[in-house]
Amino acid sequence: MLAAGAEVALADIKDRPVDICSGPGHASYHQGDLTDEAFVSKVVTATAEAHGRIDFLVNATGVLWFDQDTSVLDIDLDTWDRVFQINLKSFALSARHVVPHMRAGGGGAMVHIASIDALRGDDKPQDAYGAAKAGVIRLSKSLAIQLAKDAIRCNTILPGPVLSPMQARWQDDPAALSALSAYVPLGRVGVPADIASACLFLLSDQAAFITGTELVVDGGCTARF
Repeated sequence: MLAAGAEVALADIKDRPVDICSGPGHASYHQGDLTDEAFVSKVVTATAEAHGRIDFLVNATGVLWFDQDTSVLDIDLDTWDRVFQINLKSFALSARHVVPHMRAGGGGAMVHIASIDALRGDDKPQDAYGAAKAGVIRLSKSLAIQLAKDAIRCNTILPGPVLSPMQARWQDDPAALSALSAYVPLGRVGVPADIASACLFLLSDQAAFITGTELVVDGGCTARF
């Protein structure tokens, strides 16, 4: 988005990344917990005051705790609750506070990052993650219907396997990465730029007649389901 010239406000609980991309656009960074409504309100207000409007929202917060997120039959329920707070509640809070600014500006667009894991079961489940991501799809559809009259579009991206910091384990296991790449019909795992390109499309005027749906970006994996 920075490369496309957007003015971007980033928010995360982690320290500011050292490699935020440069470009025609500019980025501000806000460190805090996106499950904390007071923090979300503060970030949204500061962004609206700094730029005079908010046109877009990208909800990309997420955790995938392989060592803790297991079957619903076994998972620690505090872990279950925390995964839902991060992977779903944070999306709801962001939308709740951004929508008034989009309405005031005459419209806007949202993209929520879910996962193809929301569409299937698994014999090695991360049930909290998958269920929360399924909730993202439902939330996005509901917002799309509620906000259509305000010229606010709302869509979801469902990534497949993407080599990102969340999946850093693959970098330590070349054999597993090779096997996964062979499973993907296009012959490779995704990279963050694949998701970013899809996101830019859904936010753009080229997607002006698209709302309430999901864009699967998975190299063809779901065609095997």
